[in-house]
Amino acid sequence: MKLLLDSTSSLLFSLLLAQLPVFSYGTVLPYRRQSDLDKLSNQTRNLMKLTQELLKEHAFDSDVESHRFRSLPEMSNRSASDLSNLELKPTLSQLHADLKLYEHHFEWLNRVSKKHQHPAVPKLVEMIKEMKSLINLLHRQMQKIEAPKLTNPTPSLPPHLPYHFDVLQSSHELLQHFKLFCDWAYRAFLSLKPKASAVQ
Repeated sequence: MKLLLDSTSSLLFSLLLAQLPVFSYGTVLPYRRQSDLDKLSNQTRNLMKLTQELLKEHAFDSDVESHRFRSLPEMSNRSASDLSNLELKPTLSQLHADLKLYEHHFEWLNRVSKKHQHPAVPKLVEMIKEMKSLINLLHRQMQKIEAPKLTNPTPSLPPHLPYHFDVLQSSHELLQHFKLFCDWAYRAFLSLKPKASAVQ
């Protein structure tokens, strides 16, 4: 009987030893806390996805008349080659000011779209909500590093658009422009991440 118990104990001990590598590999690594720049880049990517979804919808399938909006942020002077030379504070301040300008334009688009009972209004509302969340997160980051807050003059936009086609045209131009902005802003936040870590 004693021999049987010893054999059983030895077998159990061997089985436990065999399982040790499994336990080791299955160990959950500690959760790595997201940095503020990670959060900003992720939210920007979510906004870009929403923008692309709106552009893919059939409701926005029409030719775009360019330059309907003169008050949008200038994107032609921003290139991928500039990303490595970006400075933290001025870039965050400029992106915040740009986002506030887009917020004004998209809130206007939401109002005129509702009057024409546009089918994309719910997704547009979701997009504006995400934009506001990104603006608030960016503002908190600016306060942490004492980046100045820039203000743009409020653009004058028509109180309504007479035709449904005008809404489609305006939607196209705003969304296309904002998609370019989100793509650049996403890359900018990733490029600024090491600089933000250095000052915090």
